Amino acid sequence: MNEAMLGFGGLFLLMFLRVPLAFAMGIVGVVGMGFMRGWPAAGASATTEVLDVAKYTLSVVPLFILMGQLVTQAGMSRELFRASFAFFGHRRGGLSLSTLVSCAGFGAICGSSLATVATMARVAMPEMRRYRYADSFASGTIAAGGTLGILIPPSVILVIYGIMTEQSIGALFAAGLLPGLLAMALYMVAAAVVTARSPELGPPGEHTPWRERWQALRKVWAVLLLFGVVMGGLYGGLFTATEAAGVGAMGGLLFAALRRTLSWGRLIEILGESGRTSAMLFTILIGASLFANFINYTTMPTDLRDAVMGLGLSPLMVVVGICLIYVVLGAAMETLSMILLTVPIFFPLITHMGLDPVWFGVLIVCVAEISLITPPVGMNVFVLRSMLPEVPTGAIWRGVMPFVLVDLVRLGLLIALPAITLWLPQALRL
Repeated sequence: MNEAMLGFGGLFLLMFLRVPLAFAMGIVGVVGMGFMRGWPAAGASATTEVLDVAKYTLSVVPLFILMGQLVTQAGMSRELFRASFAFFGHRRGGLSLSTLVSCAGFGAICGSSLATVATMARVAMPEMRRYRYADSFASGTIAAGGTLGILIPPSVILVIYGIMTEQSIGALFAAGLLPGLLAMALYMVAAAVVTARSPELGPPGEHTPWRERWQALRKVWAVLLLFGVVMGGLYGGLFTATEAAGVGAMGGLLFAALRRTLSWGRLIEILGESGRTSAMLFTILIGASLFANFINYTTMPTDLRDAVMGLGLSPLMVVVGICLIYVVLGAAMETLSMILLTVPIFFPLITHMGLDPVWFGVLIVCVAEISLITPPVGMNVFVLRSMLPEVPTGAIWRGVMPFVLVDLVRLGLLIALPAITLWLPQALRL
């Protein structure tokens, strides 16, 4: 236990010295293993972890990232927004509702929260300004809607959690679907309540005739088809997760090519962007794996388990305590790093208590969603701020607060009612 505490102390010291977290975790992991098992063993462990990044199962990550880039290039985000606007735009706060539905649809294809925020800021913000929406409410809607990208499948975070804990990626994707839809529904309720209390924040747009609504809906067939093929093939047993990601990336490429939105130069740029994003994720994963190996060789996981068992806490109390820890960590750490750092510590405790690991994975992703829009390190907020420099950061924080409140309600529901998460994977026998 003492060795683990020294390791965490060294990690926070390196972070304070502005060493990137991926490198800080790797340094502490290698040095800690060196002192505990000898430097040859530490070197062998580091080599193994670096080479493990090249294993087949991890190829799902760059493929889903590439699919999201190609979908964005194909212009599907604008069609989603137009279709949503046709059905909701005439209501008070209707453009906010349209943005949230569009974020959910785009997140289902893209799988990235930050990419969803960046895309919808370009698509939805000009329209909301045209109808004189308050900048705080409009930007808060986009920042909150972007969080749907890391839970509604395909989700890169759930893929990495599944690989780390050896859980079925298909089961995790199925488990994340209903909580993701619940999040979208609660966000829409929050937007409706905000505009009911302050109508000037979100004036209604013009009414769209039913004929035009169906025309707009038919234009999103590509999104529905791609999602149906990828997820249907995965749940139907036709594809592995990696094969589903490959089919999705190829589908995105075909749609972008058929719509003539993709040039050779832009394709090279997309491949480069996908490669850089994947390299960043893999660097964090390597560092976290090295640190996790060090922690596993200490007595910390066992000591933590024994301490919790000695306190006589119920599983519900333990889960609530873990969620509170994630909320605190999420205020100061990037989402993926936080999950990679803590899962090796908490996962043995969860499995020892007999709790479902798939349910726990979805739960911590939901907490990670909350951290994306809470101060001081809400990544979605800062991405949006960089794209909308004229909107004060304080205004965006005010705009996201109603959505944070309903996120806490959703978290409570998922903890109290695990069936919301587990019903679909059990029904599909995943």
